[in-house]
Amino acid sequence: MLQKAIIFAFGNLNAHVDMKTRLFTLMMLAVVITLPATAQKKSSSKATSVELSFNYQKQAGGGSNQWAVWIENAKGEVVRTLYVSSFTTKGRGNANGQRRRGYTFRPTCVPTWVKNAGAEAMTDEQIDAVTGATPRESGLLTYTWDFKDATGKTVPAGEYRICLEATLFFESILYYSGTFSTKDKPGAIQLSSTLTKEDEQHKNMVTEVAAALK
Repeated sequence: MLQKAIIFAFGNLNAHVDMKTRLFTLMMLAVVITLPATAQKKSSSKATSVELSFNYQKQAGGGSNQWAVWIENAKGEVVRTLYVSSFTTKGRGNANGQRRRGYTFRPTCVPTWVKNAGAEAMTDEQIDAVTGATPRESGLLTYTWDFKDATGKTVPAGEYRICLEATLFFESILYYSGTFSTKDKPGAIQLSSTLTKEDEQHKNMVTEVAAALK
């Protein structure tokens, strides 16, 4: 087929074929030749980021609406916290205007993140850098990691884990995690989950959790 097209475009110059037709044939040949190379380049490209998303349903009352999203290396060390809800880290102020971190008087606030991230040793400035306000409305939330650590340096290539921990209601804590490599191609990341305690009333706070290399 390709050989016939080339003969059509270049061969038999005396044939009654107008110049526009020849140019159109050449353009089509260029597309046919470049498509396989483009497809191969796309399929062999490595991912440049990781994305985690979930549907958030805002809950009424206290003891809920707390979560954290972070990245761990193969040793289980936290290399980057993408988000932690404000009550967990900021808590509330007392009569003297002093603030006490939420996890210190409500230990069910994302305890895995608190332990693995070493929150007790983090300065207020470090806490501020990863803390975000709890969304006022329900909806789809997305968090993205660009393969960089907390200082902005690109991490060494290798295996990492993306984690989501959500305190649905006091002792009812949902945890998701999935392992991937920065050398992988774009695609879905398989997640596993655990739930410490069933809570029918607050079970829909976090649903439709998904993660993917982009």
